[in-house]
Amino acid sequence: MLGMIKNSLFGSVETWPWQVLSKGGKEEVSYEERTCEGGQFATVEVTDKPVDEGLREAMPKVMKYVGGTNDKGIGMGMTVPISFAVFPSEDGSLQKKLKVWFRIPNQFQSNPPVPTDDSVKIEERESITVYSLQFGGYAKEADYVAHATQLRAALEGTATCRSDLYFCTGYDPPMKPYGRRNEVWLVKA
Repeated sequence: MLGMIKNSLFGSVETWPWQVLSKGGKEEVSYEERTCEGGQFATVEVTDKPVDEGLREAMPKVMKYVGGTNDKGIGMGMTVPISFAVFPSEDGSLQKKLKVWFRIPNQFQSNPPVPTDDSVKIEERESITVYSLQFGGYAKEADYVAHATQLRAALEGTATCRSDLYFCTGYDPPMKPYGRRNEVWLVKA
């Protein structure tokens, strides 16, 4: 646990590589179209719990893995953003299911440490193209749903996105009170 705290406060922070393809907007909604690099990710999946509760279960597991709870005992540093896939229902509300995706830092991409917690998996993920909408504050499920709805409305008639999932992202540690950055990523179909 101490390694996790030390790593999140003093460890290196690496940005998940992406390229902005275009910027757009409609009314008061500004967004970017990006291609996000694939690679090796540490993942934790939680089902049968609302999103906020699922995150409280999954995030400590990912943070412990990154902080050194792995077969090498290595604190790897942070990669931002941390993203999690959510799965909307027909009415736009979210199903009781989420999957946290943490991109393993570049220096460990070719040989990631093996998690010692069986609920943490290492998975290869292809690059994706997303439409991203940024917002601030301490984001909760309702904030992500509202911003995803705004972004879908802004993209209507100009872009096609997957309807079965989208990503919610965060860039900041929990102890940062101001200037927080969150995003919703709709995946280009």
